[in-house]
Amino acid sequence: MTWLERQWYRWSLWQAILLPLSLIFWLISAARRTLYRLGWMRSVKLPLPVVVVGNISVGGTGKTPLVIALVSLLKAQGYQPGIISRGYRGTGTLPRPVSADSNPNEVGDEAVLLAHKTGCPVWVGRSRVEAGLALIGCHPQVDVIVSDDGLQHYQLARDVEVVVVDAARWFGNGQLLPAGPLREPVWRLKRADAVVINGWLPGAPLKRREFTMQLTGDLLYNLRNPELQARPEVFAGQRVHAVAGIGHPERFFTYLKKLGMRFTEHPFPDHHPFAPQDLPWHESEAIVMTEKDAVKCADFVGDNAWVLPVEAKLDPGVGLAVLEKIKER
Repeated sequence: MTWLERQWYRWSLWQAILLPLSLIFWLISAARRTLYRLGWMRSVKLPLPVVVVGNISVGGTGKTPLVIALVSLLKAQGYQPGIISRGYRGTGTLPRPVSADSNPNEVGDEAVLLAHKTGCPVWVGRSRVEAGLALIGCHPQVDVIVSDDGLQHYQLARDVEVVVVDAARWFGNGQLLPAGPLREPVWRLKRADAVVINGWLPGAPLKRREFTMQLTGDLLYNLRNPELQARPEVFAGQRVHAVAGIGHPERFFTYLKKLGMRFTEHPFPDHHPFAPQDLPWHESEAIVMTEKDAVKCADFVGDNAWVLPVEAKLDPGVGLAVLEKIKER
């Protein structure tokens, strides 16, 4: 976590200094929302239902596992979903397809992971509208579009909005960028069709349209040889390095500790472009990483690199809310 990000989860003099900039940010974003709502800026409606999965805060909230879970749910209901994404940190701007063996430096690490985990058509592009139209044109069997991120991409009209919130960090100090972590005010959640709280314990009190999500997984696989699997207890007594270049590395480290693992933490910025020199090299020491980081490290790791896949367990109400809105289209 950078110095500025740490300030977002506390109150200090810096908030007072940055609040005028947050006011400007709010004015710009509010004006933009209003222009789209009044039709002065045009939202484009795709010929298929569109489900947007996003968040109102900066940093990892568990959005990618949620997208994967929703796609799986749609498949189970007989739909053939396609996925569009910005392809964050990718080098391209025009729409392009993504496969499990695409270069993450060109199309973005999350897009490669989504293609690998879902087997669905995945397209990325600076414009979600253009990416969606390109995907539909190349894959006529697709009957629903899931947009990975893009809650604030109002050019793309949407039929369903699913917003994910991190229960460990919530909304920080509640301020908009740059004084706080929020892209939009908290009241924006009221317009969502479903608010999914990652890490909120089942049975805890929830508001209307709020649902729980838990990340689960306790079986690691070897990055060089995925058929080789191991439980966390296999690494007891070994020196282990935990590597995470995600929006909230502490979540990964905390989860490993819950599994009983002991390790040295190596946090990196979100979407970090990993290179061989970034990893702690010693063949007798294990390296454990997230799946999102693994897609960028597969070409240069040794036999000591292990990956912990996680799966989002959703409140059944999330699926019901999404399917109901899709059928209304």
